[in-house]
Amino acid sequence: GPRKPGPRPARVPDPDGGARDDDARETDQGERPAGPDRRRTGSASVVIGLLLALLGFTLVVQLRGDSLDSDLAAMREDDLVRLQSDLTAQEDRLQKEINDLEARQRQLQSGAEGRQAALGEATKRADELAILAGTVAATGPGIEVRMIGGKDGIKASDVLNAVEELRGAGAEAMQIAGGDGTAVRIVASTAFVDADGGIQVGTARLAGPYTLTVVGSSRDMRVALEIPDGLVASVRNDGGNVTIDERDTVEVSALSAPVALEHARPVS
Repeated sequence: GPRKPGPRPARVPDPDGGARDDDARETDQGERPAGPDRRRTGSASVVIGLLLALLGFTLVVQLRGDSLDSDLAAMREDDLVRLQSDLTAQEDRLQKEINDLEARQRQLQSGAEGRQAALGEATKRADELAILAGTVAATGPGIEVRMIGGKDGIKASDVLNAVEELRGAGAEAMQIAGGDGTAVRIVASTAFVDADGGIQVGTARLAGPYTLTVVGSSRDMRVALEIPDGLVASVRNDGGNVTIDERDTVEVSALSAPVALEHARPVS
């Protein structure tokens, strides 16, 4: 038979007048543009996502730290001692590198002043060694010692004793001259030997009277020569005489030829 028409959808009042179907209302609501509430919902979702990511990162770090602590707790005492020793050695190496770099930095910062100071110190040291070796003349405060022999004359042992006493008193440069004015520089390798009519000093033969010219503290050297049973007493007991003149400036001008060493080398 013929179909009966179904019920018509309810109509709602239209604000502009008339009525609208519920289907039309639902369609209009679905097409309604997003408002402030939806924007706030999207921002909250972003913040929640960031918080969850941060929480996950914190958990990972905590788990790794717990794992490291567990590994250390499970290690044997010998292994822990070895690990500590390795860490200490590494720290020492790093500290040494830091010290070396700081020292190099100071050298670079000092620049020309540092090089000039080092050069000046090296020059001073070279001059001192040259004086001790007798290869250059020397001048300064000191004494002149004149020795006149008695019945047995001045022996090589007398001169050697005088040189040793003067060195002990701080003599820095010495020479000995014979009666004819010939002078010989006295250095560490100088030898004194009795000879006919005088003494042999190094390669030179000298005859008295003898004069020692010495650079150093005049007071200390005078005291050293005048000690009981020293040079002055020994020569005078033999009938000779010794005079000591303190001077503000004396000059040791005799030079010694450099010695070419064949066997000795500096210890490196």
